[in-house]
Amino acid sequence: MDILKLMQVHGHELVGFHQDPATGLRAIIAVHSTVLGNALGGTRRWAYASTDEAVTDVLRLSEGMTYKAAAADLPMGGGKSVIILDKPGQQPTEAEGRAMGRFVETFRGTYIAAEDVGVSPQFCDWMAMETRHIMGGENVSTGGDPSPFTARGVFNSMKACLAHAGMSDFPSLTIGVQGCGATGFKLAKLCREAGAAVIVTDVHVPSMKRCVEELGCMAVGNDRNLFHEKLDILAPCALGAVLGPETIPHLRCRIICGTANNMLVDPVRDGRVLQQRGIIYSPDFIANAGGLIRLAGLYLGMTESQIDAKVAGIEQTTSEVLREAATRPSTAEAAIEYAKRRIQRPKAKAAAATRG
Repeated sequence: MDILKLMQVHGHELVGFHQDPATGLRAIIAVHSTVLGNALGGTRRWAYASTDEAVTDVLRLSEGMTYKAAAADLPMGGGKSVIILDKPGQQPTEAEGRAMGRFVETFRGTYIAAEDVGVSPQFCDWMAMETRHIMGGENVSTGGDPSPFTARGVFNSMKACLAHAGMSDFPSLTIGVQGCGATGFKLAKLCREAGAAVIVTDVHVPSMKRCVEELGCMAVGNDRNLFHEKLDILAPCALGAVLGPETIPHLRCRIICGTANNMLVDPVRDGRVLQQRGIIYSPDFIANAGGLIRLAGLYLGMTESQIDAKVAGIEQTTSEVLREAATRPSTAEAAIEYAKRRIQRPKAKAAAATRG
């Protein structure tokens, strides 16, 4: 893998690798862009099959964070970090968290860490013992669990998709939620409260059972069966790269809108296939920006009402991107163009000032 070439192709500014002999920590931080501000993005703990797989993940995730912040009109850049675990389910420790915090501190605020898959508010607080450039803790740092805001933002994006499709409101819908973790459970709850029938699936059976028992959801046991169900909305809420040549041909849904990042295997190819099939795809970095808005808003000193207004604004942003997609090959490409225009605004203003 030619990492420098990949950085050049995707526009990354900085990628750092770190290993800590005392704790065994192996981690990567990728800063995609700081054009709009310091790069904010979560830390993911995962048992990757290889270092190359971890690099690919952190590069894709950090680029997505740049677009997510820009589309949400936040003065923040995009970054991400991953911790490479030796085996699945490896339990986090304070020593590991503090070692990761020291790694984050070497970036001197260019990168601001936060919560992601495998990282809890407690882990964020452990990191915060070594760096102040961290959001998402509850005692040492601030922000807490952002998943309620992520779920709320996706729910708002669903409303825009329904309006765009001319479909009825939630009481007449069947929604499939793949992944019943922090964001998936909360999204399923919002959909049930709005009157929708919800089908859930998760490889972690207790999480799936919780949705059935507490929310009255229906369940399908095999993680992939949900992609064959007839649905009004499919909501991928687990890991990314779940929509590609192996799954898209089997889809029987009208809308795709979920909390997962990078859900398309190939955004250009797969986004175009979805559009050709008449499936409305709400680009993930537009729909799931609520968690970022929450943490970035606190970091920037916004009030709770300002944060809530921005999360509500995801509905309008989704509508704008869906309208623009009518003259583009896909909503995925329309969303990237939308975000890139916002990233270019400071450059254009600077150029105009220089000419003046």
